[in-house]
Amino acid sequence: MKRIDLDDLPPKLAQLLTSLEDGEELLLVRDGMVEGRLTGAAAPPAAGPDAETPDDPERMGEVMEHFRAMMEDDF
Repeated sequence: MKRIDLDDLPPKLAQLLTSLEDGEELLLVRDGMVEGRLTGAAAPPAAGPDAETPDDPERMGEVMEHFRAMMEDDF
């Protein structure tokens, strides 16, 4: 996948790219010919307080307990 850092673009272009709505298309045109097409996508939903995070101590304890049990079974 190719990547463009918005900080490296002129502000007007960065604003245009970040303001695309979900499903809205942006045509890339050179000499009157369409060179490419970008489609805006909705931002992923923010993780709520109930979402499981890697830093969750309870979840980490479960993972470590499972890992220890697997190691004891193998050795």
